[in-house]
Amino acid sequence: QVQLVESGGGLVQSGGSLRLSCDASGFTLPYYAIAWFRQAPGKEREGVSCISTSDGSTYYSDSVKGRFTISRDNAKNMVYLQMNSLSPEDTAVYYCATAFGWYGSMLESRYYDYWGQGTQVTVSS
Repeated sequence: QVQLVESGGGLVQSGGSLRLSCDASGFTLPYYAIAWFRQAPGKEREGVSCISTSDGSTYYSDSVKGRFTISRDNAKNMVYLQMNSLSPEDTAVYYCATAFGWYGSMLESRYYDYWGQGTQVTVSS
């Protein structure tokens, strides 16, 4: 059974950093795409970043490029999102999601079959 569990969210001041973790179980990471999405109150879910667990290819949304870094540890079945230079606009519930296969820039939710329950990130000004 595929399960994704996010952790690492919390409250941080503007300009600070957080690292989110996605613990994946029920499948082995190679040959999958793992993505981070976020959803702020009253807004649509937004694809933030995705990674190929096979070759490590990554994509980022323009809103986080240069500030966020996605990485994976296939041996531990973990995917991480390092978030730097956070601003109040980054406040949202962050979700990880997975899909079998890699098709490039997969920042749309329609690609993903399994989702975690999310972790709250709040950035104070």
